[in-house]
Amino acid sequence: MASLLTLPALLSFATVFTVVLFVRRVSRRRQLRLPPGSYGLPFIGETLQLISAYKSDNPEPFMDERVRRYGPIFTTHVFGEATVFSADPEANRFILQNEGKLLDCSYPGSISNLLGKHSLLLMKGSLHKRMHSLTASFANPSIIKDHLLHHIDRLICLNLGAWSHRVFLMDQAKKITFELTVKQLMSFDPDEWTESLRKEYVLVIEGFFTLPFPLFSTTYRRAIKARTKVAEALTLVVRQRRKEYDEGKEKKNDMLGALLASGDHFSDEQIVDFLLALLVAGYETTSTIMTLAVKFLTETPLALAQLKEEHDQIRARSDQEAALEWTDYKSMAFTQCVVNETLRMANIIGGIFRRATTDIDIKGYTIPKGWKVFASFRAVHLNPEHYKDARTFNPWRWQSNSSEAANPGNVYTPFGGGPRLCPGYELARVVLSVFLHRFVTRFSWVPAEEDKLVFFPTTRTQKRYPIIVKRRD
Repeated sequence: MASLLTLPALLSFATVFTVVLFVRRVSRRRQLRLPPGSYGLPFIGETLQLISAYKSDNPEPFMDERVRRYGPIFTTHVFGEATVFSADPEANRFILQNEGKLLDCSYPGSISNLLGKHSLLLMKGSLHKRMHSLTASFANPSIIKDHLLHHIDRLICLNLGAWSHRVFLMDQAKKITFELTVKQLMSFDPDEWTESLRKEYVLVIEGFFTLPFPLFSTTYRRAIKARTKVAEALTLVVRQRRKEYDEGKEKKNDMLGALLASGDHFSDEQIVDFLLALLVAGYETTSTIMTLAVKFLTETPLALAQLKEEHDQIRARSDQEAALEWTDYKSMAFTQCVVNETLRMANIIGGIFRRATTDIDIKGYTIPKGWKVFASFRAVHLNPEHYKDARTFNPWRWQSNSSEAANPGNVYTPFGGGPRLCPGYELARVVLSVFLHRFVTRFSWVPAEEDKLVFFPTTRTQKRYPIIVKRRD
């Protein structure tokens, strides 16, 4: 009886306690100078407006309208959380540089689950620093020059050799980048095994921006199954290589070999998660850049003509089928302008989410502990205050005599920055340059049909960019 008599009292106390906590939180927020903005509808916030914008071929109004109304740092409510958006280059640099100090990385549950808890994307602290350094060591200019350039050129030529008439460029670019990444990570050349693995990867990536509940999302359920198949296939490779390593057999100069020899005694699961995430990174981003570079050049005939002239001159110095040398790559001056401008316009990584681990004062505002922050690279790259005619493809803006080429580093961040700067940024530039060289010297082409860009869940062309190719005489 006594316990029953106390139940209403307990309920009353819990209600009062909850109300007090809520009032204190609201009062505290009022004391802080939060960035201005709108929370949109209850629960949903402005999520639907954000997704709707990025499903179109022109997502800019979502940011443009709010920057015009509130300034370059504003508050919104998306994906169930209060989030501060930044379109300010100085604030973005602050966010990037304070990873692991004032902010931590934060990704949707679907991405975290599919990549695995031991992926580089989710690592923190000293382990992340060590593994980031290891990854970068396999993609630095010296390694590319002495070991990777030959494989990059060979695999690209092998794939282009099979092209005829109608080609879906996005699909072919993904096939190339996947094969290159598998070679770099595990020393495998293309075969039926790598192709079957790639098909499972397609399903894994489709699940990245879905509800992470198998019962409610068929796409996510399919992605989890595919992820299991990929992990099983990679586990067999890791176990075989570990056995060879323990038996003292010849070591292979690849990422898997480095992980086994690192002295960190990584488990099979840790290595599989790590390799799986790196395969995703190499597969998805570089292939999209390759496709969009061709699309932008096709729509800018003067730039395409100058690029062809540069590469025809390189071919004229040696046999048409001769392997590319490092000196050839370093002579591609205008190509680097095309690469820079493609990265600026494409914004494959449009920005990054972080979570504040403490109250953060920035640009006169306070971001409360626990809030999400989104640093938008896209908004800076496409801002006419930083780039003239910012939404026009203009590779000449990157020539050495251009003032825009001298913009501060926090304005141009296609590979992120801070402790999580993309470790493969130089490799991506080389792959794109070699691909353009082989493509423009072997083929002329026209679009097979009109295609447009869409940006959700990732940046891509709507129809996989079909083109009609014809071999050059």
